Amino acid sequence: MTESRHPRILVIKLSALGDFIQSLGAFRAIRDHHRGARITLLTTAPFVEMAVACGCFDDVWQDDRPRWWQVGRWFGHIRRLRRAGFTRVYDLQRSQRTGWYFRLLGPRSPEWIGIVPGCSHRYVDPPEDTHIMARHAGMLALAGIPDVPPPDLSFLHADVGHFAIKAPYALLVPGSSAHRAVKRWPAGQFAELAQALTREGVTPVLIGGPAERDAMRKITETCPETRDLCGQTDLAELVTLAQGARIAIGNDTGPLHIVAAAGCPTIALFSRESHPVRSRPPGPTVTVLQKPFLTELTVPEVLAAIDAQ
Repeated sequence: MTESRHPRILVIKLSALGDFIQSLGAFRAIRDHHRGARITLLTTAPFVEMAVACGCFDDVWQDDRPRWWQVGRWFGHIRRLRRAGFTRVYDLQRSQRTGWYFRLLGPRSPEWIGIVPGCSHRYVDPPEDTHIMARHAGMLALAGIPDVPPPDLSFLHADVGHFAIKAPYALLVPGSSAHRAVKRWPAGQFAELAQALTREGVTPVLIGGPAERDAMRKITETCPETRDLCGQTDLAELVTLAQGARIAIGNDTGPLHIVAAAGCPTIALFSRESHPVRSRPPGPTVTVLQKPFLTELTVPEVLAAIDAQ
């Protein structure tokens, strides 16, 4: 590509939390490659704050994801993209929605790195057993970016002293997608694990949002020594807690990906609904335990994995 003096670059990454975390290395690689460019990220509301904080983008735009029948909003969105004068687009979302963005931009669309047929740099997705970060690296290689670093969360830091958590402590992440209960290790098993950690002098600390409140209540009722931080941690606090934790154990969910990327030794619990090769949490020390149904995973198996870390 022959770039103008001040090229404008668009990066698209709409969701989800785990995938967004695993895209941080690609964001950094794009920023380093286009040092003189103005780079915009198109994302959704939950990720705006993190996108601004990571320092890779000059602008962060929010995509309100119009429904297919909301024609006026679709074309308003496309007009905004056209007027921006982007010279290149990195479509890290690689979805049907972003494919339609490319098509609606028409014959004057910018250089487009993605999977949609007809784009200038078409990436053919490898088999499903390829990790998302490897897919990003393959896409960026087509655009002349040879190296993609691992995710770096060092831009997130907070004072967590007000939680007054006694060390050593372990983070427990009992949540996952509310509509995919098969991805959750039962709360009773987490409670038994919390008791075992307590007997070893390790403080169990529960991390999650309001959707996990009932599960966390069950765990704390069984093991009162557990600290319940349900809904109390922002992203920066979660990263800082992860950096001080002895270990983290949790289901395949966004917060566990954050914890792992922060460098915390992590035990990831995967059911048949998760794909460890494709979506293994990023991090230097991650162990995946997988069963077709997480009800089959025993506490002794998890404790053995913790001892092996």
